[in-house]
Amino acid sequence: MAVHVVRAGESLWSISNRYGVPVQTIVSLNGLPSAVSLVPGLALYLPDNRPQVRTYRIKSGDLIWKIAEQFQTNTASILAANPGVNPNRLITGQILSIPSPVKLTISTLGFIVPTNESAVLPLLDSLSGQLTYLASVAYSFTAEGYAYNEIEDQAIIARSRQLNITPLLMIRNFTGTDFSEELAGRVLSNATYRRNLINSIVNLTRERNFGGVSIDFEFIPPPQRNDFNQFLRDLKAELNGLLLHVNVHAKTEDIPTNRIIGAYDYAAIGNAADLVAIMTIDYGYPGGPPDPIAPITWMEEVVQYSITQINPQKLQVAMALYGYDKIVGPNTTRALSLQAAQNQAITTGSPIQYDLAAKSPWYQHWLTGMHHIVWFEDIRSLIEKYHLIDVYQLNGTTFWQISLPAPQNWAYLRQDINVIK
Repeated sequence: MAVHVVRAGESLWSISNRYGVPVQTIVSLNGLPSAVSLVPGLALYLPDNRPQVRTYRIKSGDLIWKIAEQFQTNTASILAANPGVNPNRLITGQILSIPSPVKLTISTLGFIVPTNESAVLPLLDSLSGQLTYLASVAYSFTAEGYAYNEIEDQAIIARSRQLNITPLLMIRNFTGTDFSEELAGRVLSNATYRRNLINSIVNLTRERNFGGVSIDFEFIPPPQRNDFNQFLRDLKAELNGLLLHVNVHAKTEDIPTNRIIGAYDYAAIGNAADLVAIMTIDYGYPGGPPDPIAPITWMEEVVQYSITQINPQKLQVAMALYGYDKIVGPNTTRALSLQAAQNQAITTGSPIQYDLAAKSPWYQHWLTGMHHIVWFEDIRSLIEKYHLIDVYQLNGTTFWQISLPAPQNWAYLRQDINVIK
């Protein structure tokens, strides 16, 4: 795997000749709008035969030859990839880059809002090797706790099963166009309504042939923290072996009174659930100032706290398959897919910058006299996030959402990651 960052004056033909990769392959793998235009700072994913680079944190007692044995490589390769490392004095906590034929193995979960089943089915076919789970974002519940289906998804469930992707019923406290803290608080605080919700979720899960449930309750009132924990324990017992997946807002410390994160008792949730996905996205949120979607420094702080509460082998982090285009000043926000964000830079002739602290790409452009700043993800920032999963030995990642084109991400998964099926 190679990543090439375009310099001023370069063309696809010159890059093709340099790496020996056909132009059309570069265009296809990176989702470029044409084989003509590029922009400085654009990061291109280019397949090659070199081993992928794994990321490893040195532990007390590690020996360089044992690390080499673990990754099926040799000490010379490790030392060449890490100039300055003394093999006789390894430093605990130091990060090593390790060229290795042993691929990182993770689970992946893709969210899908099944508004157009005919469009989703071929998408699933194309991504079948890159998905462990598929969460159908099509369920909510009433004020009395009865779960119901909002969008028909039976064909998607059936196709997932055929492709060896485990389908999950994703249920949210979603009413109209947003999450409802009132709905979550009313149902969770009432034992009868909680039982209604558990029974109806389990019934729908079994009737519709799901492999489990993905819970996404957001803005739960903090007083319902213990009620949410009890709900999850009881739901897991009733699922009787089916998977319980829980999504929670990201945090770096426990603040039980906080409106957004207070209801999430990471330790209790981790004990109840089979998998917990930390929503490490929207650091730069809609309506807020132009900021990275998920700066790597913040993500690592979230992970470092999370693994003190949740077994890393149960823990997933979230990756955004979107970017935000914001008008500077009012911060009016437009969401666009990773491919659309990249290609907008190309069509507007906007050089792409790369923030070395956040490990995130961004650019600026002007439209009808308004100054726009766009933060998004590219192959560089995505690789950094996969390295984070590797170094902390997490279970894997989730993607919001797979209908948003992100060809670099899927190409990298196919080439360099072993996805659990």
